[in-house]
Amino acid sequence: MTAHIEFPATPDETTLARESRRVLRRLCETGAVLAVAAEMDKAVVVRDTGEGGSARTAVVDSTIAQAMALKDWISCDAPGRISRYRITAAGRAALGKLVAEEETRIRGFAEAQAGFDTGRAASEALEEIDRDPRARKGRYTLVESPLTALARRRDKEGVPFLSDVLVSAGERLREDFELAQMDPGSVQNWDQFLSAGPSTDAKATPGSQSARTRLEAALRDLGPGLGDVALRCCCYLEGLETTEKSLGWSARSGKVVLRIALQRLRRHYEERAASGGDLLG
Repeated sequence: MTAHIEFPATPDETTLARESRRVLRRLCETGAVLAVAAEMDKAVVVRDTGEGGSARTAVVDSTIAQAMALKDWISCDAPGRISRYRITAAGRAALGKLVAEEETRIRGFAEAQAGFDTGRAASEALEEIDRDPRARKGRYTLVESPLTALARRRDKEGVPFLSDVLVSAGERLREDFELAQMDPGSVQNWDQFLSAGPSTDAKATPGSQSARTRLEAALRDLGPGLGDVALRCCCYLEGLETTEKSLGWSARSGKVVLRIALQRLRRHYEERAASGGDLLG
């Protein structure tokens, strides 16, 4: 007698490339690991924040994690009920290649928009950008997030510019952003949302829809200005200088506004927790 065994679906190359760029970039951060539990269909990237603290920086389907492990882009030193994977040298090399390929697509799209090229490469780049808003922002670089960089800055007394709780608030917004983008075809123009209001997606799974609801609530609470800088720096991982230029702000004002946004964001999450509406979907 034989039993029917269902194997996890293998991700297609486009999905694997897109998700691997996102996850491997996070795994390049100091103290980051990919935690995979055997009974869960999602894996999470967790970064050590020091003094026993940690922050979740990304969520990914376990099938993507499995595919990256098979390609030797990540490796696990101690398998167990919860296995922790770290990026390998092959993974860093693969990330560099994936980043270069994506930047080439984006350049091709930009040239097509300027009238230099209307060929198939530009069309494919546009389709990729439509599927992934992070590609539209063109921020695929091997650098840490703006929050991590600001958290390392200290004043004369040694006090960090951003405390761990403020960084955690920003990472939490980023996590909901990642979850909200999990479903194919569920891309939303979050820039437009800040001025046009929320929208729904009938194709979204309950988990991604819950994340979208939380993200919309947080951005709505922040409002224009604070919501703009939080969205760009926390979710799109856009650099502060780029954000300042995009929003027409004076130089070096972005970090101050970002800190104010994170303080308000922290209060938003604390208020939701106090009212019992802080469960993750």
